[in-house]
Amino acid sequence: MARVFSGIQPSGELHIGNYLGAVRRWVALQEQHECFFCIVDYHAITQEYDAAALEQRTLDMAIGLLAAGIDPHRAVLFVQSHVQEHTELSWVFTSVSPIGELERMTQFKEKSQRQESVLAGLLIYPVLQAADVLLYRADTVPVGEDQVQHVELMREIARKWNARYGDQSFSFPEPQAMVGDAKRILGLDGEAKMSKSLGNTIGLLDSPEEIWQRLRPAKTDPARVTKKDPGNPDICNIYDLHKYFSPPETVKEVARKCRGAEWGCLDCKRVLADNMAKAFAPIRERAAELKQHPEQVREILAQGAEKARAVAQDTVCTVRQRMGFLPADQSVPPSRPPALPPKGKRGTR
Repeated sequence: MARVFSGIQPSGELHIGNYLGAVRRWVALQEQHECFFCIVDYHAITQEYDAAALEQRTLDMAIGLLAAGIDPHRAVLFVQSHVQEHTELSWVFTSVSPIGELERMTQFKEKSQRQESVLAGLLIYPVLQAADVLLYRADTVPVGEDQVQHVELMREIARKWNARYGDQSFSFPEPQAMVGDAKRILGLDGEAKMSKSLGNTIGLLDSPEEIWQRLRPAKTDPARVTKKDPGNPDICNIYDLHKYFSPPETVKEVARKCRGAEWGCLDCKRVLADNMAKAFAPIRERAAELKQHPEQVREILAQGAEKARAVAQDTVCTVRQRMGFLPADQSVPPSRPPALPPKGKRGTR
């Protein structure tokens, strides 16, 4: 059985970009693979964030994942900072990670342009990602297209560590990227990737009215100035979303009516909003119930961290041995402390 690892930042409630790009695949993967799913709160602090809100956002993300179908009996769901070995292995991997490779990461280049003073954490971000995955010796990493480059770096880090410290009895696997069919989910602006920080998302737990209010101003085919103008659904982000949430016959109807100017963009959006609301109704109901019992969610995360920690500690213990660190063996009785020199004679030559 292949071992899968994937993580998600605690941005609060899930949005449809998270769902289409990752979570729905996680739900399917947990039925056939050994899965570790992590809320990566250490990654969240590499950019400006609200410290007062982080705890609640982490809990909300856990609620969203559980409501969307992540089953703690089939998969290990936990919080990154609850397993300290993530940061230890990350530091170990910095010793074999070429800085030139880190600087050429596309996401680093893009995100560093938004920071007046570029933080070291942003540069080291993919090293921590490599530690997240390799800590559990995962074979497979479900990612979006924008993360494939980071998986290639994970493979290089694994190769470099293995060449220096590994052998046939222990080495890190070179994980494979698993890119789904929802390769890049555009936001409602039709330009940037869907992101809560950019305000171009629809929340998985939004009410039907909230979904409609977010969809109404969403960008469509720019050629359609009036309702009478024929459109091109192939370049319309709303049409792409129909493919995920509407029945096949509705998708065909949307394309035909758009090209023939048989209805306006608001008509198209109204149908999509109704189908989205219907698709997410069971998730909203489960989330509402979980929010009434946050202690149960915290217990699930604690149990998940315990399971993850058992694997992580085993990996790090072997890594320490291979790299020659002095073991902290508490079973060895402490040696007699050395006698201090008499007072007044310290520092004499």
